[in-house]
Amino acid sequence: MVTPLNNRKVLELKGSDCKKFLQNLVSNDINLLDQGLVYSALLTPQGKYIADFFVVPLEDTMGVDVHAELAKTLLERLNIYKLRSDVEIKEADISVALGLTNPPKGALTDPRHPKLGWRLYSKDAKEFDQPVNWTKLRVDYVIPEYGSELNDESYILEMGFERLHGVDFKKGCYIGQEVTARMKHKTELRKGLVKISSEQDISNGEKLLLNDKPVGSVLTTYGKSALAYVRLKNRDAILSTKNSKNIVVDKDPILSN
Repeated sequence: MVTPLNNRKVLELKGSDCKKFLQNLVSNDINLLDQGLVYSALLTPQGKYIADFFVVPLEDTMGVDVHAELAKTLLERLNIYKLRSDVEIKEADISVALGLTNPPKGALTDPRHPKLGWRLYSKDAKEFDQPVNWTKLRVDYVIPEYGSELNDESYILEMGFERLHGVDFKKGCYIGQEVTARMKHKTELRKGLVKISSEQDISNGEKLLLNDKPVGSVLTTYGKSALAYVRLKNRDAILSTKNSKNIVVDKDPILSN
């Protein structure tokens, strides 16, 4: 599967309050923007997912690289929170290119995982886009994506945002911070996103079973491997689906809470 060129949009933020504005809203530390891309999320006050995105350092301003289907929602939410801040937010005429090798001038490293390559932002970025088997990469390295694993019922710690450098526990308050911090420090994750493997191909959307009882769901498949959302107390068990047997959960440090 080749990375689509049209599934990302970039919002542009201008004004003297841009950095402070985002810092008070999103899950990661915007001060890290001096080092490159910042992967982050906007949450509800109850700590649930609204959107994930990359904050992008642009010349004299900053951008937000977000899934195209979330761009309108994110733009509306940000404008609601803007109030009297000196911030102007609009959709930018900027394309996004992705690649794994030979990064062009100006490309920025994907901060989520070393194997995820680079991202380039410019009006003519598409000409640098490389064919990428994104589904395989996401399954191999347990990378959630909106529409497949991430939805409005998701909690970012269950989806692995700590390992993916998408949350900062020292930055101070942001929307949904109290719930996220409580999940980190005062509770043990009961469910989470994991990679599973089998000797047979695994089908998308199937229920994961233990002794014929559902303990999770298969979300994204690639051959004999898949991403699944499971009850973590069962991650050492041998699982099955209706059509696949002997399914094991890969041990992922993302879940070692």
